[in-house]
Amino acid sequence: MSKLSITLNPIWQARFKRFKQNKLGVFTLILFAIISLICLFANFVANDKPLVVSYDGHLYFPVVQAYPETTFGGIFETEADYKDPAVKELIDQNGFMIMPLIEFADQTASVEIEQPYPAPPNSQNWLGTDDTGRDVLARILYGMRISLIFGLALTLAGSLIGIIVGAIQGYYGGWTDLIGQRFMEVWAGLPQLFMIIILVSLFNPSVWVLFALMLLFGWMSLVGLVRAEFLRARNFDYVRAARNLGATDSQIMLRHILPNALASSLSQLPFILTANIVALTSLDFLGYGLPPGSPSLGELMNQGKEHLDAPWLALSAFFSLTIVLSLLIFVGEALRDAFDPRR
Repeated sequence: MSKLSITLNPIWQARFKRFKQNKLGVFTLILFAIISLICLFANFVANDKPLVVSYDGHLYFPVVQAYPETTFGGIFETEADYKDPAVKELIDQNGFMIMPLIEFADQTASVEIEQPYPAPPNSQNWLGTDDTGRDVLARILYGMRISLIFGLALTLAGSLIGIIVGAIQGYYGGWTDLIGQRFMEVWAGLPQLFMIIILVSLFNPSVWVLFALMLLFGWMSLVGLVRAEFLRARNFDYVRAARNLGATDSQIMLRHILPNALASSLSQLPFILTANIVALTSLDFLGYGLPPGSPSLGELMNQGKEHLDAPWLALSAFFSLTIVLSLLIFVGEALRDAFDPRR
């Protein structure tokens, strides 16, 4: 099956080869994948719970399962606080525990430092703390995870809608295309950021509400590109032949035209993902994004604006966002070169 697939897709094989020849694109893709994996598994990198606890000959994994304090010889039925000196002493007497690299979660306050919050970088908090004593590096990892997952989901959902709308407009043309284009012009002319801010303020803070509102205005990126591909391909000989052989419109669109239109669409996904992450960060900065308390780069930048005497807040969030977005831009440029139909 794999040999047949390679034989039937020489164009895709050539595109993949051109992408591999772009050393900068491959390097940035690998680096972005590493950063994404670290953020996706932030619970195992930054947490106030141990990765492994060995107690009385048994192994426990608090990072994935909650254990009451009585499990380790304590007196309380509530979940164990592994930063409590009494719990640490109980575990050390009959075993050991392995903590993550960063011993703070996104909501964990650093209570051991004597400086007022926000505290500057130190041996425990490598990028300092925010205005409530939470570790900045942990907040960045958790916030970046939310941004990547939210942005990727929004990109995929918006691209799917855009591809469907563009395919229908381009394939049928005529009044369908005319009405669709007029609607697109009106919808695209709305001040999207202001509309989202107004609509978000009407609802209780919710990730799902924010996702739905951003999707409402974020599905138009691929419509024009897909529409042009379908307008160009609908009169090709192989499409006419398929129509004469009795193929339905849906079969022609999915099997014959869409695979060719996807090539140019895929190269735009990194740029769309970049725009969605920036939009989410901007809304968080303005206070209309994720629910209060959620780890967010925009919220961290807002703290930096309110605490100009703590530059590590804004600088940490700024450079984290800049690095990730720059990597996505380089990957997108490499994909666009690899999928360029003129090559």
